[in-house]
Formats: sequence, structure tokens, C-alpha cells
Amino acid sequence: MASGVRLAVVGATGAVGQEMLKVLEERDFPAAELLCLADPSEAGSKLKFKDQTLTVGVADAQAFKQSDLALFAVGTDVSRALAPLAMENDCVVIDNSYAFRLDDNVPLVVPEVNAAAAASHQGIIANPNCSTIIMVVAINPIHQAVGIKRVVVSTYQAVSGAGQAGLEELDKQVRQYLDKVPVTPQVFQHQIAFNLIPHIDDFVEENYTREEMKMVWETRKIMGVPDLKVAPTAVRVPVFRSHSESINIETQRPLEADEARRILESAPGVIVLDDPTAKIYPMPWFTSNRDEVFVGRIRQDITLDNGLAMWVAADQIRKGAATNSIQIAEIVVQQNLY
Repeated sequence: MASGVRLAVVGATGAVGQEMLKVLEERDFPAAELLCLADPSEAGSKLKFKDQTLTVGVADAQAFKQSDLALFAVGTDVSRALAPLAMENDCVVIDNSYAFRLDDNVPLVVPEVNAAAAASHQGIIANPNCSTIIMVVAINPIHQAVGIKRVVVSTYQAVSGAGQAGLEELDKQVRQYLDKVPVTPQVFQHQIAFNLIPHIDDFVEENYTREEMKMVWETRKIMGVPDLKVAPTAVRVPVFRSHSESINIETQRPLEADEARRILESAPGVIVLDDPTAKIYPMPWFTSNRDEVFVGRIRQDITLDNGLAMWVAADQIRKGAATNSIQIAEIVVQQNLY
């Protein structure tokens, strides 16, 4: 891998930014320099990276001028404001927000699925929605083997998908519930402790939420199938970390469950845990803090010809955000795309 890239992490003090620093260290990313950037209110604060103490700076033109590549772990509005500034200063952006994902001129990349798309960037590469990343890593190997006509997916999304505030809300509400203290939701629409909420993000069309429609729009773009039928339901669950998904697919050609299992066992970024008789299947509890997508409960759909069902779990902060972004950055460095 080439060395000497000057790397900035924008939003370094947030949950995903902190995870990025952790993953960069674990993967020994070849950064000659590392800038940690955040909101001006956090400038001057200190962060640990390897054996260094780094001072947080402000994401401005001067910072981008000193960087070749920037990982953005900020919200959509901030990304829209800062990405053009980075590009003006010859800094390539890998953006985690929704800001540029559906832009025709911005590649939307999951390295296990469409790594080659990164080479077409014009200054920005988008990182997909966490639930989309998890799903396409699991279903694309099947699509490559026999083609997929239709996907029905229900997500079971951890509260950490709503950031630190989501984690704190679940912790607080569990304590309130057990202490028989009235629970007042602040982050989520309803009580999340000991409950499920089938409502993530705003309702946008046909009574689907934006979170659900992201899985439709982004899956089609990443897999290069503009007419792929995707029917999603996104549910918030009282789990701290790692999203799970129940996925049902209809394939173009017949595929037995055993063959699907063999395909997935050799797929990049996938670990198959599939022995129900021994109570072995993916669960959030042990997929947290891992980078792989775990797949199990692979079985025929008994109601549909050419139908398969599976259960998937993965850490949405790592593979669904930080790690996927850094995998893209590794491609950019390896191929000198900056």
C-alpha cells in the first residue's frame, strides 16, 4: 500500500469519528499526517491516536489545503457546506452523510460489492446508509450467482444508529422502567425500552420512511440494478449496538439453500453462522465490534419458487459507517485516486 497520504477526519469527536480513529489504528492506515477536525466549539480539545495526543482543529480551507483525503463523519447539512470547500483545496472527500449518495456524479461504494466505482469519483465518494451496506454485502454474492428480482427486508436497528443520544435514552429508560418511574421519550418517537418502534426518520412517500427508501434507492445504485424491487420496513429495537435484518429474496434462477450457503461462505466480508440445531445464528450481542457481516438461518422460502430467506447481523457503527469508509480510503490510496 502506498504511504504518505495526508488524512483528515472531520467530525472526529463524534461517535463515528471516534470509531474511525479506532479503525484507522487497527488497520494501520498509511497516513503520513492525521488531522482531527470538528466544530469550532470543540477546537483545542484532545484526542488519543496510537501513542499520540492530537489537538482538534477546525474544518476550514486551511485544514483541507493540508489534507489529501478527508473522512467526513458529520451530518448532511455540514457535509453539503464543507465538501465543496475540501474539493476546492484538492482534498478528496469520503462522506458518511446522505448528502451526495444519489448524485449521479458521486460513486456510492461498498468495497465488497462495487470497489471499482471509486475510480470514477470527481472529488467525492459517498458511504451508503448502514442498513444498506449490511444488506448488499449479504445479497450481492447471490445476485452475482443467479440474479435477484425482488428483496423484502425488515431491519432491527440498534439505538446507537441515533448516536450517543440514542444510547443514553435506552440506558435511562431501562432504569426508569425498572424503578417504576414514568418514561418520557426525548430522542425517539415513543418509549424504546422494552419496545419496538416501526418508525425511523420521516415518512416521505407511500407511507415509507426515508430510512426505508434509502435502502431502495441506494441498493439499486450500488448493485447496478435500477429496477430492482426492494420492499423495506425499518424498525428501531432496544439493542445498544449492531443492526439485524430479516431478508427474503426472489432469485431469477433456482438456488438451493445449501448452494447459497456455500456461495456466502466464500464471499468477501461475510461470515456464515448457520447451524440452528446447535442454536448457532447471528445476533447483535457478538457481532458488535466486528467488521464482517454475519449471515445465518439460510433457508428456502416455502411459499415462493426461487425464494430464499436469511438472517443477517452486523455492527452498523463499524461496517455500516467507519470501517466501510476506511476501506474506501484504502482503495483511494492503493490506486492513487487522490
